[in-house]
Order: sequence, then C-alpha cells, then structure tokens
Amino acid sequence: MNNILKRALLPSLMAASLAGVTIVPAKPAAADDQVLRDAGIGAVTNVVTGAVRGNGNVLGNAVKGGVTGAAVNGANGLRNTRNRRHRNAAQDIGVGAGTSAVTGVITGDGRDTLGNAIDGAAVGGAIHLFNQWQIIS
Repeated sequence: MNNILKRALLPSLMAASLAGVTIVPAKPAAADDQVLRDAGIGAVTNVVTGAVRGNGNVLGNAVKGGVTGAAVNGANGLRNTRNRRHRNAAQDIGVGAGTSAVTGVITGDGRDTLGNAIDGAAVGGAIHLFNQWQIIS
C-alpha cells in the first residue's frame, strides 16, 4: 500500500512544487538588473583590456571588472533620478579607475596598480557609453 501511495502522490507533488518555484519569482527588481548588467559589462571589458595588455588571468580580470562595474553603478545609484539619467563621464571613469586599482591590491595584483587603474577607467568609460546611449536596455 505504501508503494502505491508513493507512486500516485510523488509525481504530482513534484510537479506542483516545480510549477510553484518557477512561477513565484516572475520579475526581479529593476535595480538588480542594472547592477548585474553593469557588473557584466565591467567583467567583459576588463577581460578584454587585460588580454590586450597581457596583464593577469581571465578570472582575475573578470572579478576586478565585475566589482568595478558594480561600483560605477553604485556611484550613480546614489544620485537623484535626474542625475542618473544624465551621467557624468568623468565620475564613471574616475570611480572605475579607483575601484579597479584598489581591487587589484586586494586580490593580490598590486604590482601593476597603474595598469589596473587604466583597466578600470576603460570599464567606467564602457559602462558610461552603454548607459548613455542605452545600447543595452
């Protein structure tokens, strides 16, 4: 009798739980999307600049770029709505350069601080361009 109940109830219970799990998180918050987008842009940009310069490994550059992208997003997220729409290129580049230099020291890539700052400035510039021209919505 126990096997009959397991065979009858378990498949429907699993189907109901899977449907509930996939339906509940219908839409994440828009702010989270922007942070993840900027972190992704930063990771890709820093991997490319690291490869061009021959600096570091792919994973380390991706981590530094992701942190830098999130910091650039955070610096703009603290401003009011009008200023978030009209971003400041100098601020994005400056925050990117500073964050990447500090992140490089923390992750153990402190021997090339100027190179890390250059990579971060490129990340800040790329994020500024993508958000200014709204290439990625």
